[in-house]
Amino acid sequence: MSDPTQTFGRDPHVLLRVIAKFLIPLIALFAFYVQFHGDYGPGGGFQAGVILAASVILYALVFGLKAAKRAFPPSLIRYGMTLGVLLYGGTGVLSWFMGGEFLNYSVLAHDASHGQHYGILAVELGVLTTVTTVMIAIFYAFGSRQPETSDEDW
Repeated sequence: MSDPTQTFGRDPHVLLRVIAKFLIPLIALFAFYVQFHGDYGPGGGFQAGVILAASVILYALVFGLKAAKRAFPPSLIRYGMTLGVLLYGGTGVLSWFMGGEFLNYSVLAHDASHGQHYGILAVELGVLTTVTTVMIAIFYAFGSRQPETSDEDW
C-alpha cells in the first residue's frame, strides 16, 4: 500500500496554484474596472493600484518571490514608480503651460468638461501606476530580507 502523505515528486500545492492562476487575472480585471469606473463613482487610481498590486503579491506568495521578480522585474518596478509620478505631475504642468492653474484640467480640451475628463483619466492612471509599483517594491523589499535568526534558533 502506498502512503497517502507521499507525493512522489508531485507538487503538493497544485490546487492552490491552479486557483491562483484563475484568480489573478480576475483580480487584475477588477482593478482595471475600479480604475476606469472611478471617474463616475467611488474608486479610482489608489484603490485600483492596491488591488492590482495585490494580484502581483498573490502571484509572488503562490509561485515564489524569484518567479515574481522574473515576471515583474525590480527595474520595471522602478520605472513604473517614476512614470507614475511624472504622469501625475506632468498633467498638472501641462495644464499650467496651457494657461490654466496647476491640475486645472479644463484647459486640456476645447470643452471644459472634456478637459476635466482627460485630466482625471491621466492623473488617475498616474496614481494607479505609482501605487501599484510602490506596493510591489515594498513587498519585494520585505520579501527579500534575510532572516536574522535561523530556523533552528526558534
